[in-house]
Amino acid sequence: MTDIAIHPERLKDTIASVLGDKARSISVRLGEVTVVVAAADYLEVARQLRDGPECRFEQLIDLCGVDYSEYRNGGGGGARFCVTLHLLSVSLNQRVRLKVFAPDDDLPLVASVTGLWSAANWFEREAFDLFGIVFEGHEDLRRILTDYGFIGHPFRKDFPMLGHVEMRYDAERKRVIYQPVTIEPREITPRIIREDNYGGLH
Repeated sequence: MTDIAIHPERLKDTIASVLGDKARSISVRLGEVTVVVAAADYLEVARQLRDGPECRFEQLIDLCGVDYSEYRNGGGGGARFCVTLHLLSVSLNQRVRLKVFAPDDDLPLVASVTGLWSAANWFEREAFDLFGIVFEGHEDLRRILTDYGFIGHPFRKDFPMLGHVEMRYDAERKRVIYQPVTIEPREITPRIIREDNYGGLH
């Protein structure tokens, strides 16, 4: 085990020297280093983190989308959609979290890192499907979890809990059809039964 794995502050300083002004912020919290970069620098930063001799983050272990619409203080200058990567250096025994915010909330767009880590393929498709984040340069960006005719992106904070449409089998047409949701939203309060002397309490 290297000293860097034990001292995240040292890793923070190393990454700061490698990335220079391409890093918008570098922080250490709960023993983990987080780097935030601009979308314009994202691909180059990812390449530096993978190939830099002091970094060598050769493995992408996770990539996901985040919707900061209810926070607005997620560190992206008010941007709504963020892509978060967790990178691992097996050779140097160190980890880093890389975050990039899409500059346009209406069309969240960031570069694809599938050319650097092939493992990003399905992760980016999932973030596209669930959050609507577009990964420029991805060769097969299509839905991966929802149905082909699905409308919207269900992990966005403004997506309705019941969805927009529902499926049902139509016996006359002899096929599955989509229709507007017919379930009435309701709030269910569970019935609470209190027993005398429950748990020995008086």
